[in-house]
Amino acid sequence: MRIELVKRQQQSWLFQLVSPFLAFAMTLVAGGLIFALLGKNPFTGLYFYFLDPLTEVWSLHELTVKAGPLILIAVGLCVCYRSNNWNIGAEGQFIAGAIAGSTVPILMPDFQNALTLPLMLLFGMLGGALYAGIPALLKVRFNANEILTSLMLVYVAQLALDWLVRGVWRDPKGFSFPGSIRFSPSATIPEIIPSQGSAHYGFVLALIAAVLVWFFLSRTLKGFEVRVLGLSPRAGRFAGFSASGMVFFSFMLSGALAGLAGISEVSGAIGQLREVISPGYGFTAIIVAFLGRLNPLGAIAAGLLLALTYLGGEAAQQSLGVSLRAVRVFQGMLLFFVLACDTLIFYRIKFVPGATAEAKS
Repeated sequence: MRIELVKRQQQSWLFQLVSPFLAFAMTLVAGGLIFALLGKNPFTGLYFYFLDPLTEVWSLHELTVKAGPLILIAVGLCVCYRSNNWNIGAEGQFIAGAIAGSTVPILMPDFQNALTLPLMLLFGMLGGALYAGIPALLKVRFNANEILTSLMLVYVAQLALDWLVRGVWRDPKGFSFPGSIRFSPSATIPEIIPSQGSAHYGFVLALIAAVLVWFFLSRTLKGFEVRVLGLSPRAGRFAGFSASGMVFFSFMLSGALAGLAGISEVSGAIGQLREVISPGYGFTAIIVAFLGRLNPLGAIAAGLLLALTYLGGEAAQQSLGVSLRAVRVFQGMLLFFVLACDTLIFYRIKFVPGATAEAKS
């Protein structure tokens, strides 16, 4: 006997609506089982993971700090994935944007005025867009698989960042520790509530980007082109839309938002360029995009939820002695259950007896 997936003629809109909530509920059940296997109380573990970080004001500030880059990157990935272009290298574009935007305060430390921060953000977006243009070019020109090329470029960006902060960009007054000079106040994204927490305006940029991209996808001709080419490239060609042009557009828009997230993280939460500037935001944002149903507005709620897993992982580590790698387990399970639910929405399971199948062949 073998199992086949048969495409459904019609998909239930109700199950499409509740699918993310069902996936989250199954993640909670599976997470509780993991805590039980580790010898911990499942309810205590889930409390520290999902509720304890929401009980203090400083945790709420940290939640927005971690959610900002996740939302920005996921919003760009929504455009890529809805156009049927698979950008897996947002982590590298995040780093490329951070490097490009940091050229202003590092190479021109005396340039401190009202234009400093806007130029940093602009350079960050350009850096991320150009870096994302590499896998787009390879796909259009050489038909290279964009999943592999974008993923491999992540490691190139990580090595380039490490080389810079340990070499030519290392702070001469930093006691030989890797890292650039500290950014000046004019090169730093201001806090939303000064001296009251770490939340900064990078989170506001993420919310604005989500609303603008939602409007773009749902209310503009170019957004219609994204959706048509994603659903049916053949229909898009008949309509006169350029598939190769869409590859460049979607990748570079996604890269620009990832680059904006990178320079926002460096100039907001960190304050300098370091050898490690991301706990894996570019990869986690893939989960955010799918959990948000590839909708930029849905990415806001999903980004907050995944940011909560980072804080919850730290809380569980401190209170229960759980490894911080448990964060990856929860995030991985969440993605697995989201994709599983989506698969069952579009396909039904059919059991085919082996003897019958052989007779047919």
